[in-house]
Amino acid sequence: EVQLVESGGGLVQPGGSLTLSCAASGFTFSFSPMTWVRRAPGKGLEWVSTINDYGGDTTYADSVKDRFTISRDNAKKTVYLQMNSLKPEDTAVYFCKAHSKVSGRDYWGQGTQVTVSS
Repeated sequence: EVQLVESGGGLVQPGGSLTLSCAASGFTFSFSPMTWVRRAPGKGLEWVSTINDYGGDTTYADSVKDRFTISRDNAKKTVYLQMNSLKPEDTAVYFCKAHSKVSGRDYWGQGTQVTVSS
């Protein structure tokens, strides 16, 4: 059974930091580029960041560039999103998504809520 389980969300003040984790199982994690996507209240899905399967290439949305860092540990089958200098507009449910190069399928986690508010 494929599972992606996000954790690390919560309430943080503007300017604060959080690190999200996404633990994967049930598919070949090391052959899967990983992506973080978010959905703000009342809005659609917004791509945040992607890391390739071996971690050597990362891309970011302009809205989070220089504040967020994506990384992965293939031995632990986990992808991370370090979020610094958080803003109220970063408030959203954050989802991790895997694209399996083996099956060609995308897999999604259930999401974790991040709220940035004073």
